Amino acid sequence: MEKFTLILLSSRPTHEVLRSTICGVVSSGNLEVLVESKPNRDDCTVVVNTSAHGFRDIWEAVFRDFTRRHPAGGLSFTINDAGATPAVVSLRLDQAFETCCGDGI
Repeated sequence: MEKFTLILLSSRPTHEVLRSTICGVVSSGNLEVLVESKPNRDDCTVVVNTSAHGFRDIWEAVFRDFTRRHPAGGLSFTINDAGATPAVVSLRLDQAFETCCGDGI
């Protein structure tokens, strides 16, 4: 199991985070995403727990794209991964963000 943390700059959501959220299920080829609020913080923290070693650069690219598309400042993401592809990671991030922050952001 590989574990690492990314800290990225991003703007904050335009309104309050509605709730902590978990999306997805850890199983073969999938992942779960937990999103929590980080009051008084402007950065976005990501903790990745993955069974796939050596893909930190890919994870960072997916999250950089995500923080360009969504105001994720003040949020903390915990990822538990079982080999999801970048497209699945991006989909789960979008689902978790929309659930916790609303789709009108």
